[in-house]
Amino acid sequence: MARKDLLKGLMTPTADDRPAAPTAAPRSNRGAIGAVSQSLSELKSRALVDVPADLIDMAGMTDRLDEDEEGIAALKASIREYGQQVPVMLRESTTEEGRFDIVFGRRRVRALKELRLPVRAMVRSLSDRELVVAQGQENNARKNLSFIEKASFAAQMQAAGYDRKIICDALSIDKTVISRMLMIVDALPTQLIQVIGSAPGAGRDRWLTLVEKAKGKPVDTLIAAAVGPDSDARFLAVLSSLTPPRTPAQEVPLADGTGKSLGKALRQKRKTVIELTGEGRAFGDWLLEQLPELHRQWKDK
Repeated sequence: MARKDLLKGLMTPTADDRPAAPTAAPRSNRGAIGAVSQSLSELKSRALVDVPADLIDMAGMTDRLDEDEEGIAALKASIREYGQQVPVMLRESTTEEGRFDIVFGRRRVRALKELRLPVRAMVRSLSDRELVVAQGQENNARKNLSFIEKASFAAQMQAAGYDRKIICDALSIDKTVISRMLMIVDALPTQLIQVIGSAPGAGRDRWLTLVEKAKGKPVDTLIAAAVGPDSDARFLAVLSSLTPPRTPAQEVPLADGTGKSLGKALRQKRKTVIELTGEGRAFGDWLLEQLPELHRQWKDK
């Protein structure tokens, strides 16, 4: 199956998901045991099920760097008023019978758990590989994970032993971009990335700049600089702490032998700008004509 159709395949009920055509129940299925078996069969055949939130555990990779308490509060308010409009995806736990792992929908599960409401979910049988690929593609489809969150997700997959092809399939990104993402995460202290957070306003180029400027700097110093009301502000604070302040331009007045103003010169870090005004304009025209000769004399000396 093409990777772009993976989520579609996971979310679209298969023949096994749809209720089978009614058939005559065999004699052995009659009675209480038969009724229980039939109920379990019907439960598995439904596309969506309600799962108690306390039976759901985290799984896969951590995809968000910020807790986003305001977003969770807004989500809870929406669910409280309108109910859960979008189902989550779960799989049956591979370690404990009767429990479930989150494939995607962590924020919804958290909100419903805090509201003490059941979670409307699609339950699929997925391997660990299929779980992280589905999680990555769903995150990529939402398009609201920042660059560093995607990079951190890729680094977690690499640390878990997944090869580059699987990481590329999960994030729908080519190997070159994945390599750059992993390089950035490897070059920066994990604690610094966590303290800064998602920084949605900072793309790859700005993170690369931070990598270059942070080389050799003490981790504690970098973390101490990460101060601000949100993750973008914390990113800028760290970057600014590594950027030397600009030297202000030095203004030098220009005058003739009698002290009459001809203009001014601005001495900056990489250039000097001469502004000639008033009578200085005529002197400027002469200076342009004489500049090659004056420069030759300066070099000779």
